[in-house]
Amino acid sequence: METKDVILELRTKAGLSQEELAEKVFVTRQAVSRWETGETVPNTDTLKLLSGLFDVSINTLLGSPRQLICQCCGMPLNDSITSREPDGSFNDDYCKWCYTDGKFTYSNMNDLIDVCVKNMAGPEHSEAEVRAYLEGMIPALEHWKKA
Repeated sequence: METKDVILELRTKAGLSQEELAEKVFVTRQAVSRWETGETVPNTDTLKLLSGLFDVSINTLLGSPRQLICQCCGMPLNDSITSREPDGSFNDDYCKWCYTDGKFTYSNMNDLIDVCVKNMAGPEHSEAEVRAYLEGMIPALEHWKKA
């Protein structure tokens, strides 16, 4: 879905006119119209306001051009599991299980791997297979490169 379609869908679901949305994000009605026709896209500051207003990530507003993954555990992210900062804004780098209220859940990679193995192992993949996969993948994620 393109940005223009996402904004139009979110605005109509919220029951807002173009004028009402414009007032809420401090732009003109014409600006909203240009977004919805695909003529322009909102600037970064306006995307942040729209994200907060509609409770969706900026990635979602932009039509999900990137498949985001948690940079701590590697889980694919969508708006329902993306972490949030203490102010409620989305943090597109982490899932809500690895980063909550501005704090990281795991300070030790082995603890994270142990938890993930318990949740991921099953009939299709043994604990040993899952552990080997995670031990190869997790150290390459940004959070652990910094650690």
